[in-house]
Amino acid sequence: MTDSVNLNILYSDNHLLVVRKPAGMLVQGDHTGDISLLDAARQYLKVEFNKPGKVFLGLVHRLDRPVSGVVVFARTSKAASRISEQIRLRKVRKIYWALVRGEMDDHGVMEDFIVRRRMSSRIVKEGGQHAKLAYRLLAYRKGVSWVEIELMTGRHHQIRVQFSSRGHPILGDLRYGAKEKFCGNAFALHARSFSLTHPTRRGKMTFEADPDICWQEYILYNAHNSDRAEKA
Repeated sequence: MTDSVNLNILYSDNHLLVVRKPAGMLVQGDHTGDISLLDAARQYLKVEFNKPGKVFLGLVHRLDRPVSGVVVFARTSKAASRISEQIRLRKVRKIYWALVRGEMDDHGVMEDFIVRRRMSSRIVKEGGQHAKLAYRLLAYRKGVSWVEIELMTGRHHQIRVQFSSRGHPILGDLRYGAKEKFCGNAFALHARSFSLTHPTRRGKMTFEADPDICWQEYILYNAHNSDRAEKA
């Protein structure tokens, strides 16, 4: 089972299992019956450590199906409780990369109120949940901005709706204003890193993962190749 979904292990110990989620894969099973990352991770632990019966694995955060990147699982109930508490108290750090349509400023903060309506979210003037993020521009090319985002809050579809509301939809995110697909049914949002305090050893840890190959046209590790640098 794990081979069929190409489970990519980033880190494992007695309390944590950290994996790279591919775009298009469910984190947790739903009505489709498609294999989920949680299913594959449980199967991996069962085989790797020869565990009998049902394997415990705590799901402490989620990514939308079309999003790729770092997912942290808890291998013990103690770890699940302590990581969930860190998330609740906003003591974890989540960094995302996104490719968005249009040219962004060098850096900025987005702050809104968001309400969830069934399968989507929207920004309202009052009555919603406070949503805040900060971003910085990494490169700009061919009408697309590559941005790094730090979430200060974790609202439903927060990054997607906040960028779209400002005229910068994420590539491939047809629900929130994109005009064309990106890399099949994925879209260009990637959970680049997740930082937390280890649930038992208490040391700070950061886990990172690179995005899919579809990003190569726009991800420019040499800033001199960006259109903005050429215009300067």
